[in-house]
Amino acid sequence: MTVAIELDNRSSAALDEAELRRVLEAALAAEGVDDGEVGVALVDEPEMAELNAAHRGKPVATDVLAFPLDGRDAIPGDLPRQLGDLVICPARAEADGTPVEVLVVHGALHLLGWDHETDGGEMLDRQAAVLQEVAGAAEPS
Repeated sequence: MTVAIELDNRSSAALDEAELRRVLEAALAAEGVDDGEVGVALVDEPEMAELNAAHRGKPVATDVLAFPLDGRDAIPGDLPRQLGDLVICPARAEADGTPVEVLVVHGALHLLGWDHETDGGEMLDRQAAVLQEVAGAAEPS
């Protein structure tokens, strides 16, 4: 099976959507996920601030939000795993000096249950390792 990615660029940023899909697929593969569905929305700062206020009580734009679903156990038969949705703010990423591809990996790890706010650094260590794997996967053989 494969990972189905629905990407909606509602931001003003011109991004390489094929590259973002490749990075997300590679990050999920590095975590052993080879099937499922993920939604990715790229939004501008006002929309991100609204979402962050509604879901985290913080009325400021952040760089990435993850909304995990992962109803694998509840899905009968061969239906794809519903991993969840990522919302990324390219303008916030640019202001922070963080490549959007890093946020894709960061968000993917959150969808899979990682939490850097509570884990003592394990998620960020894993993120660095996954980013190396993703970069290696982009190199021609």
